[in-house]
Amino acid sequence: MTDLIFNLSGESLALLVAATLNAGTVVALASLGLLLNERAGVLNLGAEGMMLVAAIAGYAAGVHTGSDWAGFAAGATAGAAMAALFGVLVIWLNTNQYATGLALSLFGVGLSAFVGIGYTQQRLPERPHFAIPGLADLPFVGTALFKHHPLVYVAIVLAIALTWWLMRARAGLVLRAVGESPESAHALGYRVRSIRLMAVVAGGALCGLGGAFISLVYTPMWVEGMVAGKGWIALALTTFATWRPLRVLLGAYLFGGVTMLQFHLQGQGVQIPSQWLTMLPYLATIVVLVLISRNPTWIRINMPASLGKPFHPGA
Repeated sequence: MTDLIFNLSGESLALLVAATLNAGTVVALASLGLLLNERAGVLNLGAEGMMLVAAIAGYAAGVHTGSDWAGFAAGATAGAAMAALFGVLVIWLNTNQYATGLALSLFGVGLSAFVGIGYTQQRLPERPHFAIPGLADLPFVGTALFKHHPLVYVAIVLAIALTWWLMRARAGLVLRAVGESPESAHALGYRVRSIRLMAVVAGGALCGLGGAFISLVYTPMWVEGMVAGKGWIALALTTFATWRPLRVLLGAYLFGGVTMLQFHLQGQGVQIPSQWLTMLPYLATIVVLVLISRNPTWIRINMPASLGKPFHPGA
């Protein structure tokens, strides 16, 4: 254990922190998108499928254009399109949210595998290296905090902005009102179904950014099923965070840290079966959810009252 602590000092620890932020960004973007959905009262279980479709869309755009930003735009568009399909089905056609979300996830897994067949051997152009001038050269913190892709910082700013928007902005308060009592919001003249659809599409776009980040930055390649359960982790994190953006960010970095720690332990030759180390991030998520579930009243107080419940105007 002493050797492990020694090896985690200095540059090694800085690299672990950097990798944690990088890994956590994937889940943070998707979780913030799902939080928007759920604040509006819509539960979307299709995050895994949306992220996979966005990952292949972003990767294909990156291969053909050579631009990360074109890839992110393609990923966000693909995620938004998948979410719009889901929104029309559950909001206007009143299909079951749970069954439709699962169907969307399965559809996305199959569609991404089919579309991605021709891209398994493709390679992205040379990747740019990002660093904040003046800060990236600082000891320890330069490597840990200031050499990331801009989207890592965008995720942090987005979490802060969403916190303010949901608590202070009129539009955010209306969204929360729709999630708490759509009947009351409708009685006040708000177009509940349109607001819910906009929230679902915006949430899908954020899930799409998370998926594109995986294939363009986190592991710049295309492999079938490469999201590897992160969509489900993102869904769990919204409950862990009690539907608050800054707590989503904290939970995402917790997941990212556990994920990266397994690779560091393997690199240090820790004598633990690799299967156990691979299980660590998901085991940590389950433990956290179990601990939260011990206080159902706390969850019920913070959970949007109409989450998962359909709304029928005039019913």
